[in-house]
Amino acid sequence: MGKLKITLKKSRIGRIEKHRKTVDALGLKKTGDTVVKEDNPAIRGMINQVAFMLDVEEIAE
Repeated sequence: MGKLKITLKKSRIGRIEKHRKTVDALGLKKTGDTVVKEDNPAIRGMINQVAFMLDVEEIAE
């Protein structure tokens, strides 16, 4: 599997606790932060939960 570049596009302020914890678990602290994660089912599930807050792109290896 490849890698995913995940960027937080919307603020965590005013979001429900579950969504804030998911964003924290992805390693995103504030708007505009970007992380690179391995593409696996666990990460995909986290992304699907808060997809409206994120910008995700696949990185070819």
